[in-house]
Amino acid sequence: MKVNYRKLERIVKGYANHNRLQVMDLLKSEPELSVGEIAEKLQIGYMNVSDHIRKLAVAGLVMKRSDGPNVRHKLTPRAESILVFCKKLE
Repeated sequence: MKVNYRKLERIVKGYANHNRLQVMDLLKSEPELSVGEIAEKLQIGYMNVSDHIRKLAVAGLVMKRSDGPNVRHKLTPRAESILVFCKKLE
């Protein structure tokens, strides 16, 4: 099987930030949060969280679901596997 290194790079860059790892960890324990709720719980600016969520979504690590005026976010199975991997590195 041929490895798509560009795709792997996009995935790794998607979570290669301490704030994005915190967002992923929060969404693992509390799925379906909005950007505002994530920002409040992690004490990070709204726009900053929005940018991190966008990068996680591009990497295929976060799913978005419309809920009226809000967008809810939860981890993909790939993101959950990555969190397990990252915690083994500690």
